[in-house]
Amino acid sequence: MIATIALTPIFGKPTIMYGGLITLILLVITAVYAWGGVRGYWRFSLKWHASLAGLTIVFALFHGLLGLAMAFGF
Repeated sequence: MIATIALTPIFGKPTIMYGGLITLILLVITAVYAWGGVRGYWRFSLKWHASLAGLTIVFALFHGLLGLAMAFGF
């Protein structure tokens, strides 16, 4: 059931690929936000950084679940 969701094509590519790309983009945005705040390029807000990190974790767990569903067939 979940494996079919992971392999459902969106614009010709499987859904799991888009989950990975979104997770990677969120991870980079979270890291750049923290790096820029520490360097003083902009005002650092720990609340926004924590929110971005939480969103990244949610997307990473969803992406991992899709990958495990594909590997073990559930």
